[in-house]
Amino acid sequence: MDSQARSQSELATPEKGFKANHRSMAAVPWPNGGTKVFAVVGNPIDHSLSPVLLNAAFTAMKLDAVYVALRVTRQDIRNAVLGIRSMGLAGVSVTMPHKESIIGQLDRVTDRAAILNSVNCVFWEDGHLVGDSTDGPALVASLEAELGDSVVDKSVMVIGTGGAARAIVLALAEAAVREIVVVGRREDAVARVVELGSPVSRGGRMDEVREIEILVNATSVGMSGTGGEGRTPIPSELLCARHFVYDIIYHPPITPLVKDALASGARASNGLGMLVHQAARAFSIWTGQEPPLNAMFDAARSFNRR
Repeated sequence: MDSQARSQSELATPEKGFKANHRSMAAVPWPNGGTKVFAVVGNPIDHSLSPVLLNAAFTAMKLDAVYVALRVTRQDIRNAVLGIRSMGLAGVSVTMPHKESIIGQLDRVTDRAAILNSVNCVFWEDGHLVGDSTDGPALVASLEAELGDSVVDKSVMVIGTGGAARAIVLALAEAAVREIVVVGRREDAVARVVELGSPVSRGGRMDEVREIEILVNATSVGMSGTGGEGRTPIPSELLCARHFVYDIIYHPPITPLVKDALASGARASNGLGMLVHQAARAFSIWTGQEPPLNAMFDAARSFNRR
């Protein structure tokens, strides 16, 4: 790493702290030369709620920082990381399609990110750019908050075999759930996800949900603007009052799955909490401070109602 990037990274490390936010001080325009800049990179990026959540957090904590969304195409990810280094961005969130391709541009990744081959949060550590994956821990934190209980010794069914499902299964196993049943269309894909949750995970069938306590939809079925809009990943007759249903989709706020779950008497939640906890974990990694969850949830709910 060159000397310019190293000096910039030292300014960006959490232990250096933040100055008070000058937004309300008329004598000192904001932002200014001392304002720390964070960003999310992806394509498309206009839909991202991350700027809403992180700027609400910075404002609530009176930090002199700002968070922006940057459109970066697949072919430009290398140049984008060079830009992070040369301009000294203080921290970066990563969304599709760069969660895998950015890994080769970083100095190192955490063990979790290496296992999942996925990065969604980039931070500075000792002058080096480091990648982490917070998707799974964010799901567990959100799930436990909605449950009002720990997931320890609970039985969980995860529908899906993509990147989100992989991160979720790994985190659930680490959280000491009793059993994880993975359901997907392809046996080979299911087997790869099951391996991440070993020894408490196994492949299964959809109708086994009757014996399960928690159901997690980790697919895009039901999401607005996709081919799965208006659909549900599981027949409504399989749901009952004993279930807690967590749909990682948050747009629309009431997905067909959540609607069916509530109609069956089950408790249910959409994925807005997972999104907030992802942002909250990034905030903590970057600043070394506890995130203002109430302010972040208020901002998310207000924006999501539009």
